[in-house]
Amino acid sequence: MFVDRALITIKAGDGGNGITSFIHYKGKVGGGPDGGDGAKGGDVVFVADKSINTLVDYYYKTKYVAENGENGGPKDCFGKSGKDIVLKVPLGTVIKDRQTGNIIADMFYDGQKKVVLVGGEGGKGNSRFKNARRHTPHFSQTGEKTESKQVILELKTIADVGLVGFPNVGKSTILSKLTRAKPKIANYHFTTLSPNLGICDYYDNNFVIADIPGLIEGASEGAGLGTEFLRHIERTRMLVHVVDISSEEGRDAYQDYLKINAELKSYSKALSKLKQIIVANKIDVYGGEERLKEFKQKLGRGKKVIPISAITGEGLDTLRTEIYKVIQKLPPVKPLEFEEFNYEKPDKLYYEILKEGETFVVVGTLVEVLKRNVVMDDMNSLAYLHKVLRDRGVINELRKMGATDRSTIVIGGEEFELID
Repeated sequence: MFVDRALITIKAGDGGNGITSFIHYKGKVGGGPDGGDGAKGGDVVFVADKSINTLVDYYYKTKYVAENGENGGPKDCFGKSGKDIVLKVPLGTVIKDRQTGNIIADMFYDGQKKVVLVGGEGGKGNSRFKNARRHTPHFSQTGEKTESKQVILELKTIADVGLVGFPNVGKSTILSKLTRAKPKIANYHFTTLSPNLGICDYYDNNFVIADIPGLIEGASEGAGLGTEFLRHIERTRMLVHVVDISSEEGRDAYQDYLKINAELKSYSKALSKLKQIIVANKIDVYGGEERLKEFKQKLGRGKKVIPISAITGEGLDTLRTEIYKVIQKLPPVKPLEFEEFNYEKPDKLYYEILKEGETFVVVGTLVEVLKRNVVMDDMNSLAYLHKVLRDRGVINELRKMGATDRSTIVIGGEEFELID
């Protein structure tokens, strides 16, 4: 099964919690703090792998979660870091954020890695909060929680040459004769249901050819296999436009040629400007020479046509040489040019106060940090909360908005009374 587009949900691992612990040994029940830190959660990493040519694995499984970091332990023991989850994708896979449509990465080179989501930081143990004034902190920090994200994986085949044309004109047979590829070949429409790649050797050089299926009239609007495979042509440096010169199926080679070019232009103007080599296949069929002459007349001057017979091999050496000559003059295939999008953790602490009757709800990244650092049943920790709210101007802002000693203040799901 060939799959070239998938929607998956990914999530980095949560950070492990720091713990509250005190030294215990014979003769002394409670010594100093020795709570260790929690560990960092695992990352979500994508890797381009040339041995993979489809996104089918992401069709059946759509959720991927990295391992959480372990909690800290007593005796200042750190937790164990969560394992990264590594997702392998075919070369040419474009990773996009579903919500914005922005491109995160173009997995163009074999072995290329991209860390898409970073694991949460581990929380600090209570030994980290010991100082000259606070000898026995009875609180620790929780690990950072991560959010799940949805990304779109979209495969765009990387090839030097794209074979285009109507179904059953002989593209798969040409590919099998020019390269070592073994595509499925039969005498009916849409034998090829996925792009097939092959490497064509030309003396000491080689180039990659892709058989692109799905092009019929209306393909750019979704007819047939439509836009499902038109995207694969975007990566090619040039096109080999194959027409059936035999008219065995009642087709007109010239009209087919015009229709395919119209679909390419409708889908993308850039595609319509790609260098094309026109190939008239099935020249060995009775009457082929006469129809070839008519086809050339309709094309007009300046359009070179290479007659071949994919079955007998006639003209294939000429085609191979012509393709190589054209490729030598073209720039190499390059990754997409785009402004890279990254999921970033908020660097700036901010807050917002929402008024609901006599209740004031404080929200924002400042609250998320406080939820990690504050233990509600510890007086020292609550004193730290009050200090942060005062220093950050939250209490003054509450007063300006009309909060009184009778008002209820909600911070991180916990209710407080306003007291200066």
